Amino acid sequence: MSGDLHVNRGGSGEPTLLLLHGMGGVAGVWTRLISQLDEHWPGAWIAPDLPGHGRSPYLDRYSYAELAGAVACVLPPGRPVAVLGHSLGGAVGLALAAGDFGVPVTAVVGVGIKVAWSEQDLAGAAVIAQRPVHFTRTREEAVERALRAAGLAGVVPPDEPGLDNLVRRVNDGWRPIFDLRVLAVGAPDMKGWLATLADRGIPAVLAAGERDPMSQQDQLADLVPDPVSLPGLGHSAHVEDPAALLPLLGRLAGV
Repeated sequence: MSGDLHVNRGGSGEPTLLLLHGMGGVAGVWTRLISQLDEHWPGAWIAPDLPGHGRSPYLDRYSYAELAGAVACVLPPGRPVAVLGHSLGGAVGLALAAGDFGVPVTAVVGVGIKVAWSEQDLAGAAVIAQRPVHFTRTREEAVERALRAAGLAGVVPPDEPGLDNLVRRVNDGWRPIFDLRVLAVGAPDMKGWLATLADRGIPAVLAAGERDPMSQQDQLADLVPDPVSLPGLGHSAHVEDPAALLPLLGRLAGV
């Protein structure tokens, strides 16, 4: 897969900030944060739609390695990259840094990664991954379903800028674009990736909203000594209050 992902980009200079959205999302979820990058990030930025999301193509199968490899193909060759990823995107960022993709990752910040998976969680995700596409009569209904899938229902309005590509018209109906089969990626190899990053001297920060039910501080503390809690925020902290992530950008830029 080479150059097939839909990508938003801007700025100039190094390092490149790679923004990776979460499950069901699109690059546009970073719009609120991107509006503040001119003052808070020294280099370029790039935000792709991950495979199976937005305007990017579907894959025959999904794994963290496949997702990371697709992202690697749209990055500037040989240039340093700092990763800020949310949920699934945070896990993909760790896989990118720990893998052999030829990308010189300088640091990774993962926000809201689900790190604790029960057998019930995995079984439930596998069932949802096999569900057929759900079509709706109206765009509004499809957007509502898409926002729920992305964890953004009640967080953003249906007409939030940058999120117009969450749904697609199909004949006389509408559907969310998100490929449910992405859920088949399963649990991330957090301990393995973090160990590899430590061996390579690549700093990794795990953070989550104080009210995030999917990524809790005690779970993160089992993996890193100093997880970051974002006060008052939930799972989509990067959208709820982008300013709360600016100190994390400072840590990425300061490497």
